[in-house]
Amino acid sequence: MGMACDNCGADNAVVHLTQIVNNQMSTYHLCQKCAAEKGVDTSVPSSNTPLTDFLAQMGEGRSEGGPGTKEACSFCGLTFDDFKSSGRLGCPHCYATFDTQLRSLLRRIHGGTQHVGKVYLPPDPAVADRQLRIAGLMRKLQRAVDLEDFERAAELRDEIKALEAAR
Repeated sequence: MGMACDNCGADNAVVHLTQIVNNQMSTYHLCQKCAAEKGVDTSVPSSNTPLTDFLAQMGEGRSEGGPGTKEACSFCGLTFDDFKSSGRLGCPHCYATFDTQLRSLLRRIHGGTQHVGKVYLPPDPAVADRQLRIAGLMRKLQRAVDLEDFERAAELRDEIKALEAAR
């Protein structure tokens, strides 16, 4: 007997969903019904083959003259068949040119086309600038102390304290 669904406890879990929310990772083992309620498309089984093999299989069963098979990117000239054989797009414009095919591909690989994972937030540049400024002032402070310029050292000390208080 397989693993029970974490959500309803009844059916066998067929989807293993990992979510990261607020830097907390949670893994859920869900039945098909509960996975569908969470927005995971379970109609297409996932594949464990390498991407290029998957892309090559993607076009099988379609006629050669099907929509989008001969369409080429207007910027770099890459065709979707070229993408399927290499696994790489030629330029940023390819994303718009092959939008329909790429959405279908993402749906088949990931079970959906919407990102629900972690989002990168770059560090605040003001904090980094402030830290660099403090480090420079600390070096100047040390030089002022070494030269016994205590008035200048006191000014630098006060400036450092003000910057540190702004954190």
